Amino acid sequence: MLKKNRKLLIITSIVTVLPALIGIICWNRLPDMMATHFGLNNEADGFSGKAFAVFGIPAFLLAVLWLCAFVTSHDPKRQNISPRMFSLMLWIVPVVSLYVAAVMYPANLGYELDITFFSELLLGLLFIVVGNYLPKARQNYTIGIKIPWTLANEENWNRTHRLAGYLWMICGILIIVFGLTRFVSAPWLLGLPLIMVLVPCIYSYWLHARKGL
Repeated sequence: MLKKNRKLLIITSIVTVLPALIGIICWNRLPDMMATHFGLNNEADGFSGKAFAVFGIPAFLLAVLWLCAFVTSHDPKRQNISPRMFSLMLWIVPVVSLYVAAVMYPANLGYELDITFFSELLLGLLFIVVGNYLPKARQNYTIGIKIPWTLANEENWNRTHRLAGYLWMICGILIIVFGLTRFVSAPWLLGLPLIMVLVPCIYSYWLHARKGL
């Protein structure tokens, strides 16, 4: 799987470390201690040295990318992982890396950003995209809702992922809408990902216990 997707892996790796180049260009304008984490009030609550922020974060994300690629390519049921699903998995890390750079560098250069809003927008879009793919996922050990009941029964897997797909897309849309309208505060939105995880798991167990799937 890695050999077939070598070009994609190279491209996603380059995109993942691209923020380091931005950091080099802006090096003299960046503070020695950079804000690298922000709370829901958009205030910085975590700081790191400039070298780590510019080089360490992209390097860490690159390691995550390669680890995900390696583990997925060695999945015992990797034949069930479609090329599109594998590509989606690879692109998540570069997108996160670009997002981190888009938030971190302007904030440390003195620009004001509504970081919470952009976080909600990215999270909502990510949930919508992943939710669209979940019903198409076939049984495997690395991508999807991997709990005992889905892994033990293919019909349970299919039904659970079909429900999860709709649920993830709906929650993704709600996160974007609430982020745009500020109808619900950011802390309350944290409950939606919890629902997205718990409901499919409960449904999967119900299928197993009541339907014998």
